[in-house]
Amino acid sequence: MGWLLLFAAGCSEIVFAISLKYNDGFTKLWPSVVTGVSGAGSFYLLMLAIRTLPLGTAYAVWTGMGAVGVAIIGIFLFKESADWFRLASILLIIVGIVGLKLTHVE
Repeated sequence: MGWLLLFAAGCSEIVFAISLKYNDGFTKLWPSVVTGVSGAGSFYLLMLAIRTLPLGTAYAVWTGMGAVGVAIIGIFLFKESADWFRLASILLIIVGIVGLKLTHVE
């Protein structure tokens, strides 16, 4: 259950980060609401996940999911660079996340 909560927290973190781009310094109501709700939801789900998962592992996976998700969405939604070095770097983060999952013993 901890990994499922952590996955949901990571997805919520991606929504939170993307919504920061749209709330224009908290001057737009609905994007600001999305930012607040997704940010609070992400922290809450992370808090629940660390009840059963090691803190270091959970935090690293949570931030890694956010970084990878936002980087990939940025490539498609905001036309950010998709050069080979950036994609390789994203892949390295994914390898790290998978490695943390595989080394977690319950």
